[in-house]
Amino acid sequence: MADDITVGDSAVHGYSPQKENYAKRLRRIEGQVRGIAKMIDEDKYCIDVLTQISAVNSALQSVALGLLDEHLGHCVTQAVVEGGDEADVKLAEASAAIARLVRS
Repeated sequence: MADDITVGDSAVHGYSPQKENYAKRLRRIEGQVRGIAKMIDEDKYCIDVLTQISAVNSALQSVALGLLDEHLGHCVTQAVVEGGDEADVKLAEASAAIARLVRS
């Protein structure tokens, strides 16, 4: 498969060099979501809750765009260089991922 480089028993993906960075960002987002749940439990002002939800959405979008950039720069580029059907598959995957991000 064009997006995988196998090292031992696991594949190396385009985001692998930044894996710890993404994990830290997602843990931070997870904490924000728990904070929003606590705000609801404590009957905080709805606009304050909505502001925090907006911040979480922005943070998730940032992670998604970073992963998309890594996918385009690694997986899609490698597939295009190799050519063939795999290039078409990777381009279609990237296009579908972009469409999902635009709709969200």
